[in-house]
Amino acid sequence: MKISYNWLRQFIKTDWSPEKTGELLTDLGLEVEGISEFESVKGGLKGIVVGEVLTCEQHPNADRLKVTTVNIGAEKPLQIVCGAPNVAAGQKVPVATIGTTLYTPEGEAWKIKKGKIRGEESHGMICAEDELGLGQSHDGILVLDEKVKVGAAVSDIFKVENDHVFEIGLTPNRADAMSHFGTARDLRAGLIQKDIHLEFITPSVSAFHVDNRTQKIDVEVLNKELAPRYCGVSISGITVEESPKWLQNKLKAIGLTPKNNVVDITNYVLHELGQPLHAFDAAKIKGHKVAVKTLPQGTKFKTLDGIERELHEEDLMICDAEKPMCIAGVLGGLDSGVTENTTSIFLESAYFNPVSIRKTAKRHGLNTDASFRFERGIDPNITEYALKRAALLIQDIAGGEITSDLVDMYPKKIEDFQVRLSFENAKKLIGEEIPKDTIKSILTSLEIKINNVTETGLGLTVPAYRNDVQREADIIEEILRVYGYNNIQTTEKLNASISNSSKFEDYKLQNIIANQLVAQGFYEIMANSLSSPKYISLSEQLKEDHNIELLNPLSNDLSVLRQSLLFSGLEAISHNINRKRDALKLFEFGSSYHNFNGNREEHKHLSVFVTGRRNAERWNATNQQSDFFYLKGIISTILQRLGINSTTVAPTKNDMIAEGISLSGGKFQLVNFGLVKKSVLKHFGISQDVLFADFNWNNIIEAAKQNSVSFKDIPKYPEVRRDFALLLDEAVTFEQIDTIAMQTEKQLLKDVDLFDVYQGNNLPKGKKSYAVSFTIQDEHKTLTDKQIDKIMNKLQANFEKQLGATLR
Repeated sequence: MKISYNWLRQFIKTDWSPEKTGELLTDLGLEVEGISEFESVKGGLKGIVVGEVLTCEQHPNADRLKVTTVNIGAEKPLQIVCGAPNVAAGQKVPVATIGTTLYTPEGEAWKIKKGKIRGEESHGMICAEDELGLGQSHDGILVLDEKVKVGAAVSDIFKVENDHVFEIGLTPNRADAMSHFGTARDLRAGLIQKDIHLEFITPSVSAFHVDNRTQKIDVEVLNKELAPRYCGVSISGITVEESPKWLQNKLKAIGLTPKNNVVDITNYVLHELGQPLHAFDAAKIKGHKVAVKTLPQGTKFKTLDGIERELHEEDLMICDAEKPMCIAGVLGGLDSGVTENTTSIFLESAYFNPVSIRKTAKRHGLNTDASFRFERGIDPNITEYALKRAALLIQDIAGGEITSDLVDMYPKKIEDFQVRLSFENAKKLIGEEIPKDTIKSILTSLEIKINNVTETGLGLTVPAYRNDVQREADIIEEILRVYGYNNIQTTEKLNASISNSSKFEDYKLQNIIANQLVAQGFYEIMANSLSSPKYISLSEQLKEDHNIELLNPLSNDLSVLRQSLLFSGLEAISHNINRKRDALKLFEFGSSYHNFNGNREEHKHLSVFVTGRRNAERWNATNQQSDFFYLKGIISTILQRLGINSTTVAPTKNDMIAEGISLSGGKFQLVNFGLVKKSVLKHFGISQDVLFADFNWNNIIEAAKQNSVSFKDIPKYPEVRRDFALLLDEAVTFEQIDTIAMQTEKQLLKDVDLFDVYQGNNLPKGKKSYAVSFTIQDEHKTLTDKQIDKIMNKLQANFEKQLGATLR
């Protein structure tokens, strides 16, 4: 939010510098993120002086140029070459001296330098109004009043306004400070605590009166819950034109572009008092009637931005007798606004239900200055005052008369909040006792009324515009921010407690695995839990009725909570591939969300994604692609790091994985992993293979808890390796070989490994060759050849008997 320092000083005549004022605003909770300078004319006309043209002669080498001598009050006149057709001797003109910086209409800076133009020296520049930023004309030089003094600064003649603008990072709860009036109110409270008592000046509306009643507009509020207060008045005989400079400068300082005097005044009052207003062209109001109501679902309405929108049945609309004219509190209609031909208006000021405005604005993807304020809650008691303020400004600037009574539909007054403050609770929360008189002074400066005072506390009435102050804790926070957080003393003693937590805490295990994956070259991603409902069609296992839908989604693509982490991961992969990053290793800790027969469940997951090359390209390394076995190795290291060593294998039941398996540990299903189906990848525009692992993180934690750590001595005696080259049927798996081997020799056989597979020429049809290594070790003595041969013979016999294997 932008706040003008000069504008702020219209409420409080402080002599503090902008920097000092900004520090106090920050201490009060209105964090000033930056202070920028504003000049009503870019550059401030610095270096531009009044000059008198003494002579004007034709340039000897150019038909369209003149050589002039100009007196700027210096010792010698300047020779300046000028191409303007209207330059003549005797004129008073603005002169940009050497070293002066001028700005193009686009804001680009350029410096005046001494130079030669077609052979003649030029020591400055006689300026047109567009070159100075004083207008749009470039037909010729700007000729000044002959009475102005030679050598005078042009900035003094045109009264360039200089201002400082605060960029305030306003928190969502501070709806009361969304204006210069609200910010000044806080500033006054802060100054009072520094014993600086300044008059708080507010614009007077005592001059408001009805001139006649010739332009009556009937007002009917059909939905009083969505529009608790609605005010309006008619103004006739106005002239719509460009706003005066002072008004334009006020709006430009806070980043607004002036439109016309009527629209500019509504914007001015919005940022001055925090009350949004809307002006309707009275001639376009059919039936001389304004109705505040909702319309049927699907009603078409074209807004001010030229977009035809389809209304929701809960959208509050401002209508005339025949048609809608405005989305209440959000955006006006294309055919009811003020134009240069408007001569009479109906001026609206209202308080709309914040929740209704927020939902309507989100539904239509709109965020306007008006909706920004309405949806946070404005002051319901300033509605009429702001309307009178705007009406008087319109009369003063655009002319016209008040031609109707001021309508104020306010059937049920919005009550102030009643809060009880305990001095003891204030001391506990603040950590220090603030004097009772100081507390009373702070509350009074914040316009919080003290109803009664006792030894233990205060009975308070909080104004309705402070909708964020409804509890005792809120009152204490208000006291503390005005008193000053920096004024609270810190104790010399620091108390801390150490909690006893299990090593299997979720966050601890996450950190362990995250560190391991990062060390293996993975990047952690944090995806949005909101997803598109369209993704459900990619799986028969995910059901539409299992979706948890948002009541007020930001968009249709973010309208449900995700049922799988696969989709958000593929979005990230697609995004990176489209930007030439196709070698990816990603992981995410997150949750999936499900609605099972009305029961909403959240399941924690660890998802792992691998695609493209395993390692970065190097001259001395092979370009090896990530494959199923690489992912399987990553998964094995994760399980082993958590002490989960015993798992059983089964085919995966995840229908979005084409080739994959499922690992379980005891009664816990741990992880599904494999190659993502081509049909799923195609939906995300991914043409390369993607490997995906989905860990059931809740089950992983439980399985890790079952692990018992045991310690044993490192064996002193050597291990022995023996190899078999087995000719097997193609249907035989390595798992069968491993199982038979371990059953054959349970004590001394430590490891079985497959180190080569061959299928092709020189083998019988339907056969394959496995090269398998066996590691044998006795932890208590050295093995003899006789023992080793006996074990190998038993293994060979069982392989021949159970698998039909032969040695090659």
